[in-house]
Amino acid sequence: MRATKGNREYVIDESQKKHYQDAGYDILDENGTVVAYGRGKTVPYDEHIALKAELEAAQKENEALKAELEAAQKGKRSDTKKAGE
Repeated sequence: MRATKGNREYVIDESQKKHYQDAGYDILDENGTVVAYGRGKTVPYDEHIALKAELEAAQKENEALKAELEAAQKGKRSDTKKAGE
């Protein structure tokens, strides 16, 4: 297991995991996958606002595409019924 923060990296065991996580280190397993994120991390406010706006735009687009898909599926059902009559 490894604890990383910035350019620092330490090989640790399970008993040290909580200490390093509390100190802000990310904990990685042997494969390099993040097991736990360090505490006390923050996101800059500008980045938060930009991501929030991006999320809202994506949600609106998603709703519009769902409505478009639903309308297309209803149209196909109507065409299928007419062809089968």
